Amino acid sequence: MRNRWVVIAIVLSLLVMSFIYFASYGFFKTEELQKQEARVSLYRSTLVNALERYQFLPFILSKDPFVIAGATGKDLPGLNLRLKTFVKQQGLEAIYLMNKEGVTVAASNFDKPLNFIGQNYSFRPYFKTALRGSEGTFFGIGATTSRPGYFIARPVYIEKKVAGVIAIKLGLTGLQETWRKSGENVFVSNKQGVIVLSSNQDMLYKTLSPLDDISRNKIIAGKQFLNQPLSPLGWKVGEKNEVILNGKPFMHVSAPISKRAWQLHYLATEDRVQERASFVVIIGAIAVSVWMTIFATIRSKRIRIALEASQKDRQSLQKVNKNLEQEIVERRMAEKRLKKAQEDLAQASKLAALGQLSASVTHELGQPIAAMRNYLVAYELENEAEGPSITIDRLNAIVLRMENITKQLRFFAEPGNNQLEELDLRNIFKGARDIIAHNITSSGVDLNVEISQSPIIIEGNRLRLEQVLINLISNSILAMENSTVKKIDILMKEENENAILAVKDTGCGVANRTIEELQEPFHTTRESGQGMGLGLAISAAIIKEHHGKIEVQNIEVQNNEECGACFSLMLPIKKKKKIHG
Repeated sequence: MRNRWVVIAIVLSLLVMSFIYFASYGFFKTEELQKQEARVSLYRSTLVNALERYQFLPFILSKDPFVIAGATGKDLPGLNLRLKTFVKQQGLEAIYLMNKEGVTVAASNFDKPLNFIGQNYSFRPYFKTALRGSEGTFFGIGATTSRPGYFIARPVYIEKKVAGVIAIKLGLTGLQETWRKSGENVFVSNKQGVIVLSSNQDMLYKTLSPLDDISRNKIIAGKQFLNQPLSPLGWKVGEKNEVILNGKPFMHVSAPISKRAWQLHYLATEDRVQERASFVVIIGAIAVSVWMTIFATIRSKRIRIALEASQKDRQSLQKVNKNLEQEIVERRMAEKRLKKAQEDLAQASKLAALGQLSASVTHELGQPIAAMRNYLVAYELENEAEGPSITIDRLNAIVLRMENITKQLRFFAEPGNNQLEELDLRNIFKGARDIIAHNITSSGVDLNVEISQSPIIIEGNRLRLEQVLINLISNSILAMENSTVKKIDILMKEENENAILAVKDTGCGVANRTIEELQEPFHTTRESGQGMGLGLAISAAIIKEHHGKIEVQNIEVQNNEECGACFSLMLPIKKKKKIHG
């Protein structure tokens, strides 16, 4: 009878452990897939931005008088130098002009051993499309350089007739290298199922399924992948969000790349999910074992109570009480750990949402900013004879800053590697003050500055630190909107091997909120439409990257003096060397 109850207990325990494992496995897998969808959104935004950044440039070049003249065979040496300058300024791989027969007559790489001059590209699909009067796009391996790239072509008209084709080539090697360094398995396939971009070099130019003869002949005719065998990858679609690659199962999330019939794929193993589910089972097994141990102990003690004298009964009860106290302590500790885990999960959810928001913002703003850049270049080309323009220079500086701001949002999903340099903190303040000077003047703010006379040398990124200071000063201006006295005090000094930069205002203050609450993503005290609560979150992340910290102090009314708040930045001092800032 006793053995039968033991067997029943073991079977029930196994069933409970199996249920816990599969329930936790499903939960953690769903959570992991949500994270992967956020990563796919970021990768897709980065790729689309890279492809569409120069979408308008071929159209602008097709209107350039020098390019139009080159299409008639005039001043080709001068056009070569001009195209070379454009490539250097825009960071492209090549720009080249072809006549109606597809022969390259001018190219930015004219002075290199492997150049496009004299090469005939009439077999390329992008040339054929542009020759018919439309925009031609194409991804392929260069027939001359053997380097892959993305081609965009536009027709060049003379008297409403196509006289040639201007094309640009974008090199995507740097993007793939960034993917490779991320350590994640991400790749892009075209509509034929050929992998054109991948973080894994071994997967490039493999196919998700065998090519039919029509698709293979079309690829060969356009020399899209040169002599690549285009062999199948060993790809098999399993259940929802699952694929099998070379016999190994992976979680799979994908997203379409609009306008190009491409598909972006993200693969991840289930090792992490299995580890977390197994850990939950182990915890459950330990809990059951503890419970069974306690049960056996209590049962044995009850037997001893019936057999032993009253003195032994008292000792047994004391021991039981001690065990119960220990169990209560352990349970309280478990409750604290659970509460901490819930807080961490809430924070992770916020950051995941912020990562998706950052990806959307950078995608939506990337193309308009690129268009602004191209139109400015076009304006400079058309008015080149008039010389430099202060207005155009200022607009270029604004566009550059907008590009930098959109780049800075990306570190919420995947922090970038920012180049640090030695800077004088005083110059950081000067740069920020030049940018926000109009806001200070228009708001009627009295700015008092107390800066050290000697250099304050730190190691950091100029644009990011300027952004932090601009954000703090802007917040102070907004906080003083309803104040009678509007005054901002800036203090900059060295103290205990730290650089201190304090921004004090006479605004509404921060009440009893801590710096941890203020720098929470989406935390804001402003009315709807006046801010998303990301400023201090971004600033805190930037200062953390620089191994520093932000502190805040609420200033109460004392002796009829104004109230307000004081935000202080503390950054580590670097030994004073040559200043690059």
